[in-house]
Amino acid sequence: MENLKERILEYIENHPKKNRKVDDILSALGMTSSSDFVKVSQALSELERELLLFRADDNQYLTQKQAGVMTGRISINRNGLGFIDREDRESIKIDPTDQNTALDGDTVLVRCKPWETYGEVLRVITRAKDFMIGTFLPRGKRLKFIPDDEKLQDKLITVKYGQDFLPLEGMKVLCRIQKYGTAIVVYVERVIGYKDDPGVDILAILLDHDIDPQFSEAVMEEVKTIPQEIQESDKKDRVDLTNETIVTIDGDDSKDFDDAVSVTPVENGWVLKVSIADVSHYVTEDSALDKEALARGCSTYVTDRVVPMLPHELSNGICSLNPYVERLTLTCQMNVNHSGKIEEYSIYPSVIRSTERMTYANVNKILDGDETLQEQYSHLGNLFFDLRDCADAIRANRTAKGAIDFDGTETVVEVDEKGRPIDVHARMSGHAERMIEDCMIAANVSVANYMKWLDVPSIYRIHESPTAKKMKEFVRISEGMGHKLVLGKTAIYPNELQRYLASVHDLPEYPVLSTMLLRCMQKARYDASCVGHFGLAEDEYLHFTSPIRRYPDLIVHRMLRKYCFQANDNLEQRAIDLEKCKSQAEHASIRERNSQDAEYACEDMKIAEYMHERIGKTYSGIISSITSFGMYVKLENTVEGMIRVADLDDDYYEFNKDRFELVGQRRKKTYRIGMPIKVTVVDANKDAGTVDFAIAKKPSRFSSGRDRFSNDRRPAQTRKPREDKKFGTKKFGDKKDKKPFSSQKRGKFDSSKSSHTKQGDKKPFYKGKSTGRKITHGRKDA
Repeated sequence: MENLKERILEYIENHPKKNRKVDDILSALGMTSSSDFVKVSQALSELERELLLFRADDNQYLTQKQAGVMTGRISINRNGLGFIDREDRESIKIDPTDQNTALDGDTVLVRCKPWETYGEVLRVITRAKDFMIGTFLPRGKRLKFIPDDEKLQDKLITVKYGQDFLPLEGMKVLCRIQKYGTAIVVYVERVIGYKDDPGVDILAILLDHDIDPQFSEAVMEEVKTIPQEIQESDKKDRVDLTNETIVTIDGDDSKDFDDAVSVTPVENGWVLKVSIADVSHYVTEDSALDKEALARGCSTYVTDRVVPMLPHELSNGICSLNPYVERLTLTCQMNVNHSGKIEEYSIYPSVIRSTERMTYANVNKILDGDETLQEQYSHLGNLFFDLRDCADAIRANRTAKGAIDFDGTETVVEVDEKGRPIDVHARMSGHAERMIEDCMIAANVSVANYMKWLDVPSIYRIHESPTAKKMKEFVRISEGMGHKLVLGKTAIYPNELQRYLASVHDLPEYPVLSTMLLRCMQKARYDASCVGHFGLAEDEYLHFTSPIRRYPDLIVHRMLRKYCFQANDNLEQRAIDLEKCKSQAEHASIRERNSQDAEYACEDMKIAEYMHERIGKTYSGIISSITSFGMYVKLENTVEGMIRVADLDDDYYEFNKDRFELVGQRRKKTYRIGMPIKVTVVDANKDAGTVDFAIAKKPSRFSSGRDRFSNDRRPAQTRKPREDKKFGTKKFGDKKDKKPFSSQKRGKFDSSKSSHTKQGDKKPFYKGKSTGRKITHGRKDA
């Protein structure tokens, strides 16, 4: 049947104008019997159900392109206007009256002629969510269910619940959607808590992203069967590394240690060993734990908690490389020469005993000459200095190949025991973070090279080159700011971007240019095919180093065991595993983006809550981006907020789209990206996760000094919802990473549309969501 469907599609694609009825297709395919008619009719019906073909009024069959329709994900801004991205031209706009019950994030079938910019939704193919979260709040003399999502608050929603349920003011609930349409019907399924209770705000965001901190009973029962100490039988066929000096290096507050390192200087370089917790030994294929890990896809790190991919009993217990105890690992041993090139590698199952649990802070102090700590850890010898030298050589070699380093900053939101934000600041990484990142990337490259050489099923981490369209936009902006970027005529190469960043590195506008360029990158994702990693300038790359918190790493370990250590040569099993890797890679990419969206939403909410207490205060910042409706300003504490054009009352400002400037029409005052500016906080909306600024007024000699701003000065301005990231994680990010500073954390510049816009307006290509969140305390795309 599949072959017949392919033949039918090929015929119809090659006959765009006529002869596409059933009889025409039968004749063209040489199928004339009655049984052939039945087969072709069945194939056509399946193609219609799959939305690959459409039947016109005259019974001619059309492809999507011929019918002027396409499928896509609809993004709806807070004004109600929908957008569907097209790769080759402007996004399709969908008026609220033409959305046909579609909600934000739904996958829809839309009709739009190639030359038109507005379309209509013909059908909702799949729903993004079958639930919504909201709060019972007083409206008049009764309680009303108000969805947390502002885009749903103008919908007509009927709430149903059981006889024993009593809605109370401030109660936050999860409702299952029973009916879609102009009137949505929902049923209260779960009480989350009360909106002002500590932690409920974060929990609501997690649940809204289908991330549940709780594990099922079946999973927890299975965890109980896993021993918390390794058995002698577990050590069979493993290399014993328990007598070697090997350490873990993580953040101060880390609880799960899934990687350990050791290094030995040799005549021509170093022997570097990266040992990773052998999670696949305990999480077996198709077990309850495995299915739960697949469903979650990754761990999620928000401001006040970690939602692990695996229960803490595993991630903090037998699978954590805790100090002074034996643990099962997979080790990637690399011979690195003085130029940083990996000359040889081997990958094998092992047993280790971590000598010490080190922190980045202490290792940085040791490297900086702290004599007290050097004495305390003197039993480790020159380990950290040798590791630094080896990592520096690896990084230099990667840089020579063209790897791009965007040199970003991570935002840290500190909260108290009640979840209230008490500080927002930038976290700067030191040499310890960078050298662990380099070691992890080296191991990932080596394992990817090995899996590619073996030609066995695996999940790779791929990062494709940026599109010409986005790079042309960036070149235009950069040249408008006085910085030339020369790109190849036929392709874009990472070393071109690397040289450009080096040329502007010491300029005041470097952070903004670096961020905008980062957002031009495509999103890193998982795939069963090995197509390389553009940002790292590697032909082969995958994730091997974090199986506790990333499902693709767990699959890589499983495939290593099956096809390398156990030497499985069953071709039929390989074909099955390859198909599984394809679907698992796609699912893992979706879950990663969802996790990052939840992390961003929580961070934005807490930043807005923090800044709300500082309304009226003045800060220094730089203009991080400019649009037709306003400009974004990034403060020194990494917070980003908006100044609306409508609030610039000293002149009438117009947007210069070629130079991305706002220019006053009378006084010719000009606002440019990268320009330093002083702003005053005028509003912050916790629910929307937005911060609004006004240009700080110069104090007048007649001023009384009283605060001119009040909390009710004006309603909060909403900001465009962010979409998924680009590089996958900032600076190729990873564990426990809190996002980079606002301007760097917003990576994707494409489909989400801003509610600051009038209908049809969009943010510039470089404003949107972040590339990747987790900077991982050093393990950036490791």
